[in-house]
Amino acid sequence: MPVIEDKLFRRIKKSAGRAIGDFNLIEDGDRIAVGISGGKDSYTLLHILDSLRRRAPIHYELVAVNVDAGFPGFRKDRIEAHLREHGFEYHFEMTDCSSIINEKLRPGSSYCAFCARLRRGVLYTLADRLGCNKLALGHHLDDFIETLLINQFYIGTLAAMSPKLLADNGRHTVIRPLVYVEESEIIEFSLRNEFPIVGCSCPVVGTVDQKRQKMKQLIAELAKENPHIRKSLIGALGNVQLRHLMDRRLTPFESTGSDENLV
Repeated sequence: MPVIEDKLFRRIKKSAGRAIGDFNLIEDGDRIAVGISGGKDSYTLLHILDSLRRRAPIHYELVAVNVDAGFPGFRKDRIEAHLREHGFEYHFEMTDCSSIINEKLRPGSSYCAFCARLRRGVLYTLADRLGCNKLALGHHLDDFIETLLINQFYIGTLAAMSPKLLADNGRHTVIRPLVYVEESEIIEFSLRNEFPIVGCSCPVVGTVDQKRQKMKQLIAELAKENPHIRKSLIGALGNVQLRHLMDRRLTPFESTGSDENLV
């Protein structure tokens, strides 16, 4: 079944296109590995990038890439059927991440964070093998602002995600074209198109990442009073006033001018 190109589709596509333009995410000649987990975000990202590609004034290629962590019951066959139906180039990589996690995870460490690091390493390796210079991930606007709040509340740092980030290996660039797209839009888009959602089959799914769930609840509560809270928070990430922060590495502890516009 072809993707429904309705008003919602066009709104998401416009937001992704704006992000690509604002942060120069895609350039002529790029070959982009698109991380496909089987979730709503990655399906949406792949279809939106493909639609933009068809009418773009530049040439770029997409290859859908899935990393099977080795958890029993993972239905990669459903993902593959969807990718084949829509004519995408794709690659599936079987790994033993599940065994590595069980063997190497330190007490008190995040199961999900460790798994994500292992998967990311596999994706970088695959990008090299498949001739891809960029890796596209499906993080959306809510992911950015939830990460911002988690880092502030629990870690004590002002940091979130970056729409475009050069990997530590210096060879790959991670891009997140859905930075301006709210999760609610992706949920609706996924439901309308009946994407075959596949869980990762992780044994601890639903029992971890409670901090992120708390941030979701906080933002939802604040949105009752201020419906624009999400756009305000994502805007703050692009409107950093270094002179009014306390990082000695960035600015001296002297200032001039007025603080009258600050809360």
